[in-house]
Amino acid sequence: MLPLAIVAVTVAGVLGALVLRLRWGELAAALSSAETLFALRLSLLTSVAALVIALTLGLPAGYLMARRRFPGRALLDTLLDLPLVMPPLVAGLGLLFLFGRPMLGGPLGALGIELLFSPAGVVLALAFIATMVVLRSAMASFQSVDPGYGAAARTLGAGAWEVFWRIDLPLAGRGIAAGALLAWARALGEFGATLIVAGATRLRTETLPTAVFLNIATGETGVAVACALLLLTVALAILLAARALGWRKDGV
Repeated sequence: MLPLAIVAVTVAGVLGALVLRLRWGELAAALSSAETLFALRLSLLTSVAALVIALTLGLPAGYLMARRRFPGRALLDTLLDLPLVMPPLVAGLGLLFLFGRPMLGGPLGALGIELLFSPAGVVLALAFIATMVVLRSAMASFQSVDPGYGAAARTLGAGAWEVFWRIDLPLAGRGIAAGALLAWARALGEFGATLIVAGATRLRTETLPTAVFLNIATGETGVAVACALLLLTVALAILLAARALGWRKDGV
């Protein structure tokens, strides 16, 4: 029990230290400041956009990895694991070079698309992180569905798309939804890759984690704590929703 108590008390202490750092009047003023509200709005908009991209790419990719066997699959599976253990700063650096002018940035710039050091860069960084979480959770969810259901449906004349939409996706739906929520929470808290790809410009690319960094660096503790508490509140709500899906899935 002692190790568990130490861990629980430490977590509670961290949360309590944030809550008690400011008086309620100071906290209310910091929460209602223009910078805090901007960071909250940008974090929500960019993380939702990143989640849409992650679902668009990660869901079909996870399905293919779960249901198809092809040459080089083991190597590809290992490659897809790398972003999960890659430091966010390294991921951001790679994205910066990939979408910089010498590479993809040149053709994209000719089309009038500027991703780096802009809100679009925030979405790019968050989508890279969230897609891998969605892909892995979708892959595990589809693998948990007995392929015999799909095989039986095919003998009755169902096509591949019909099997996916009517059998595999509904049966794996709760696991996928829980994974998507966790990917959203992960995107909301992402800082390292965002800092490298989008920069840290106040009231332009300032997400909640970036606002914490900028305001701690400049001594504006009130806004930093307010943004940290907002981030924790949103993340907690998402985590509770993901756990609720897990409880319903297990029938508890």
